[in-house]
Amino acid sequence: MTSRVRKSSAGCGLSPREETFDVADTALARALLGPGNANLRPVADGCGVELSTHGTVVRLSGEAAGVARARRLLEGLLELLRGGCALGLSDVEQAVRLAAEDERVKLGDIFLDTVFVSHRSQRITPRGLGQKRYVDAMRRHDMVFGIGPAGTGKTFLAMAMAVAAHKRQEVQRIVITRPAVEAGERLGFLPGDLAQKVNPYLRPLYDALHDLLDADQAQRLLDRGVLEVAPLAFMRGRTLNDAFIILDEAQNTTSDQMKMFLTRLGYRSKAVITGDITQIDLPAERRSGLVEAQRILSGVEGIAFCFFSERDVVRHPLVQDVIRAYERAERRLSPEDAREHD
Repeated sequence: MTSRVRKSSAGCGLSPREETFDVADTALARALLGPGNANLRPVADGCGVELSTHGTVVRLSGEAAGVARARRLLEGLLELLRGGCALGLSDVEQAVRLAAEDERVKLGDIFLDTVFVSHRSQRITPRGLGQKRYVDAMRRHDMVFGIGPAGTGKTFLAMAMAVAAHKRQEVQRIVITRPAVEAGERLGFLPGDLAQKVNPYLRPLYDALHDLLDADQAQRLLDRGVLEVAPLAFMRGRTLNDAFIILDEAQNTTSDQMKMFLTRLGYRSKAVITGDITQIDLPAERRSGLVEAQRILSGVEGIAFCFFSERDVVRHPLVQDVIRAYERAERRLSPEDAREHD
């Protein structure tokens, strides 16, 4: 059966070239091409080439540079399949974006870097260059800041690293915390007892946790005190040894809260601090502890800062467009308008 995927008109060039790429294995070819050859569309559009298939052979035609890029992409995608990666359309689209950022990128170094295997047998891996740098920083440093927009995997990857570290017996417990209420942890007006008051603010952390562990596993860790999910106010006065500690939504900490958290770090422990400095919910007169920590701690040996942008978003493609639109709108605001807007 022969199938053809046409290039977009933007990819037309003056140096035509044709090549063939033979997968030589029917099962691998089927996985590479995807249902109805859907996986070839982003490659053709991203490289500005025309792709056609016959059996296990892909024919590439178009401008020479585009054909070369498409071939490197197909080779990289085939490497992922041989390495055990379940290749979906979103993976191919992400691979095309990565290749557009850096033609020298090796897809296997990113997509085959398994951080953790979830209870659903899902391999948790970096999904881009930013996430790969973040994972490597967590492996090499005892304190890492992950700063960037929503949807870039900052908290989820940190939690996967924490669970994996505990499974390897590198730490004895995992502590996950966040400001319980964005503007100063004022819980008194909420109905219910303390647990009922703080639970809504910790719910996203439990949701991410249950993506990694089944309900019984997570509950056993919680019951044994191996895993603790608590509001930031509960960290005061503690020293955390042999622990992997995650502070989420750190942009909503005050300066005092951030200093308090950072000084909880004990022996044989790691701390990961995540936040988005474009979504600070503190009152205007309160400084963000995350913004201040970035200024004060930049350059301190042993501390790594990893910054994400909309290119690192791994949610629905529209999320990238939303972030870019807000950034454009904020750049158009005058200083006075920006202060009023904040």
